[in-house]
Amino acid sequence: MKRVLRVLQSTADNIAAAMLAAMFFIFIIQIFSRYFLNYPLAWTQEVCITLWLWLVFWASAFCLKEKDHIRFDVLYAGSSRKSQRVFALIAALIIAGGMAYSFLPTLDYITFYKIKKSANLRIRLNYVFSIYALFMAVIVLRYSWTALAQIYPRLNSIFSDENAP
Repeated sequence: MKRVLRVLQSTADNIAAAMLAAMFFIFIIQIFSRYFLNYPLAWTQEVCITLWLWLVFWASAFCLKEKDHIRFDVLYAGSSRKSQRVFALIAALIIAGGMAYSFLPTLDYITFYKIKKSANLRIRLNYVFSIYALFMAVIVLRYSWTALAQIYPRLNSIFSDENAP
């Protein structure tokens, strides 16, 4: 199971790196076209913005580890192990619950965007923003698992080599 997860993590990281490389390459094309050929290309800006959007949500969902996310942990760090587990459980339930509660309305809004297209490439905007629905689903799953792992600490050993809190 851990080997499969390492392969999936590596694949997610490679996809994020490919998006970043594509964004950089297109940005260089944009600079060259604008300043050396004096012929600005509108599609390059649109692709860069879309790739940036996808990169941020893809990396947040699949590439960042729990410890990499921003936290406000002043109370958490100074608490006992048992209190930390309670804090982690409450936070995970709030995050997973909030995302799950807003998932269907968000999905409805994203699908509403099928009637609009991007300015230059004419890509339907529901495709552009679909990454956010994937991000939300992954966050709900991750934090639901985190909540379960706080209740049943042995679950941590399935996906990580770290000891349960």
